[in-house]
Amino acid sequence: MDYKTVSLSDQVFEHLESNILSGVYERGQIITELQLCSELGVSRTPIREALRRLFQEHLIEDTPRGTMVLGITPKDFRDMSEIRLRIEELAVRGFVKHASADDLKALNEAVDFQEFYLARGDVDQLKSLDGRFHEIIYASCGSMILRDTLSPLHKKIQQYRRNALRTPERAACSVKEHREILEAIQLRDADLAAERMQQHIQHALQRGMNEVEEA
Repeated sequence: MDYKTVSLSDQVFEHLESNILSGVYERGQIITELQLCSELGVSRTPIREALRRLFQEHLIEDTPRGTMVLGITPKDFRDMSEIRLRIEELAVRGFVKHASADDLKALNEAVDFQEFYLARGDVDQLKSLDGRFHEIIYASCGSMILRDTLSPLHKKIQQYRRNALRTPERAACSVKEHREILEAIQLRDADLAAERMQQHIQHALQRGMNEVEEA
């Protein structure tokens, strides 16, 4: 790992958090300080600080067998999606009102690239661009509170987002829904954009839960 501009403990935390949220460390897996020190090539002090923060985030827990990865459970995913259902429409309404020409261009480019990578079946790029689509809306919705609430939620469900894009059919539906939301935004129709965003989140919840049930 390259530790230059961000503190060592912050970078270790971000690395471990990413591994948990993306499923590199699976739910139920036991992780140890010694293992992590060897894996990351750092001392125990930043590892312990990172683990402390992961405990606070409820991403790991102590068990008789050792420190166990919890990750984001299906119930967590459902609860986070329910929160998004209730407030992400506020974000898209704010985006319709506040978005600049550059914001609209960036959102359109995100969807264009999604369609490009959809044709190539590149799930990793689709997940990344899914995140970019929503982050553009959060960043320019005119509310720091909405941005700071929604961004962490969207980050935490990344493994479910990836699973929901795993099959060509589900990926195509997600990209189509993004295009439809974008079209409503371009029309400056806040009601239609909010309606389509709610439908998109509901469908994403269903796709994510279907993947869990089929696993």
